[in-house]
Amino acid sequence: MNMLYEPSIHLQQVSFSANGKTILKSITGSFPKGKITTLVGPSGAGKTTLLKLCNGLLSPTDGQILIDNQPISTYEPTALRRHVGIALQAAPMINGTVFENFALPRSLQGKKLTKEEAIQYLQDVGLDQSFLQRSINGLSGGQRQKVSIARTLINQSSILLLDEITSALDRQSVQDIETLITTINKKYNVTMIWITHNLQQALTIGHFTWVMMDGELIETGKSSLLKAPVNPRVAEFVQGVNV
Repeated sequence: MNMLYEPSIHLQQVSFSANGKTILKSITGSFPKGKITTLVGPSGAGKTTLLKLCNGLLSPTDGQILIDNQPISTYEPTALRRHVGIALQAAPMINGTVFENFALPRSLQGKKLTKEEAIQYLQDVGLDQSFLQRSINGLSGGQRQKVSIARTLINQSSILLLDEITSALDRQSVQDIETLITTINKKYNVTMIWITHNLQQALTIGHFTWVMMDGELIETGKSSLLKAPVNPRVAEFVQGVNV
């Protein structure tokens, strides 16, 4: 499906097992550079494990992962996680202000974040500068997700992994995050891989979609495949979720 696009991440026959259980089975495919690829499928399909492999939090049992045509094993771990950022549903933060959370990635690199830079990142995610001195504990779920995404931008990640980042949010916050993701993708040309259980979201936000089941990649293509899947298992899954 992605032969026309340069891959940001390429997986070649990647498998992963833990505690005697096979979680991913010989996954082969590419995530196109500068595009949004959504990952969908039933719970337990292996989607989150796949993201962790792409971020180096886990290592494949078999197969190879290339990040920008370079084997993932050749990246220094800290550099890899700056290059391949991740935003989670829980949006974990350190206790303190928004600015302190923004400054953390830079301080870990021995650098400083200026107030002017921090304000720009806030504006990028649709928050005004008054948020800089707000306590993380006082933010809504949607605001925390925006701060979490802005923090990954501070790392200047060229690849961003998103794991169910809107599943616990109200409808307006979901719409805000969807708009934000689309805007960041266009503005910064960030490659995004987004796990979502919302098939309508996958259809409207994703350029491409991977459908995973039982640790296998069942069908891939443009996100419009969700309207008319070729694979009968995917068709049954989509019909059950009512796209």
